[in-house]
Amino acid sequence: MIYNLAIFLYDILVHFAAPFSRKPRQMMKGHWVVYELLRQQIEKNARYIWFHAASLGEFEQGRPLMEAIRAEYPEYKILLTFFSPSGYEVRKNYRGADIVCYLPFDKPRNVKKFLGIAKPCMAFFIKYEFWKNYLDELHKRHIPVYSVSSIFRKDQIFFKWYGGTYRDVLKDFDYLFVQNEASKRFLGKIDINRVSVVGDTRFDRVLQIRDEAKQLHLVEKFKGDSFVFVAGSSWEPDEEIFIDYFNSHPDMKLIIAPHVIDENHLVQIISKLKRPYVRYSKATEGNVAQADCLIIDCFGLLSSIYRYGEVAYIGGGFGVGIHNTLEAAVYGVPVLFGPTYHKFMEAIQLIDANGAFSIKTYDELAALLDRMMADETFLREIGTNAGYYVTSNAGATKKIMDMINF
Repeated sequence: MIYNLAIFLYDILVHFAAPFSRKPRQMMKGHWVVYELLRQQIEKNARYIWFHAASLGEFEQGRPLMEAIRAEYPEYKILLTFFSPSGYEVRKNYRGADIVCYLPFDKPRNVKKFLGIAKPCMAFFIKYEFWKNYLDELHKRHIPVYSVSSIFRKDQIFFKWYGGTYRDVLKDFDYLFVQNEASKRFLGKIDINRVSVVGDTRFDRVLQIRDEAKQLHLVEKFKGDSFVFVAGSSWEPDEEIFIDYFNSHPDMKLIIAPHVIDENHLVQIISKLKRPYVRYSKATEGNVAQADCLIIDCFGLLSSIYRYGEVAYIGGGFGVGIHNTLEAAVYGVPVLFGPTYHKFMEAIQLIDANGAFSIKTYDELAALLDRMMADETFLREIGTNAGYYVTSNAGATKKIMDMINF
């Protein structure tokens, strides 16, 4: 009852916020049409495999598995749902799925209506998706449901003395494919034993991204023979540190791909620069070669841009947490980030593998970059370690495919 009340109140809050905020408004518009969309697009005699991702990051984790199923079992259709507008709005035209839509809020009536129309033959929930009513109903209907790339920590509610209801939700899964041994141990302590450690499908995904990376002629022209520092998904506290270093080191070029791309933030970045810059949207062969800083003011390029850097910096570490480190590490470059990284297993393991460093101050960043620019052997060693960490952890998708009965 408490869970259902919480979902009900969340639904009300989203409705209330919709007139005043873009994301809640997008979500509500998506929810209003979801059942009609399903009725129009569901093929009656087709068998649908349902993938659910909270947002864009979880989608990227599930994508290798979706595409593997698509390639090996083309007789199945793929239904892909998102909770967040930041996932749906970016991937609503994803061609790897037959239907893409929002997931209606986890209220009993919504659940029965959604499953009654979609009729999936199996379901995959990516990482942290544990919607009680959906999972309970899937279990009641004997529809196999799997958790993919999930990871568990001892401080989660499942392992608290008052977490009995949430532990029951985990029992709805036919199988959990977890990222590490610690997760399996924690689950074993609460008698959840249908578990295998397969790793994280994100490693498979970033290897795909690397192999499909775009050749960016203007970025190549900008780079030339220079030592390039690529800062991805940066926020203001990150920028304060690395722009200060860039301004006083003319032997280094800088590419900034900020997390928030709006005019106010871009103007703020530009105000800090003391060396020539150009925005990617205004770059030409002529002006890009004369610039020392390239500002990426559009989406969709960052994962291809990391390969042009000698060092990559991942933003968010001076806030709630760092962004995707693997997209940079896959190119075999050293990875740097701020101090808030301890909830991200891949960041911890990258540091342990001597492929990444966490910095807290300007002086720490300066010391590392000074050494990397002066010592090519050190630079290559750290980069090689980062790249090997990614390739050596690939293969989760195949392990999952081998264990599921299609």
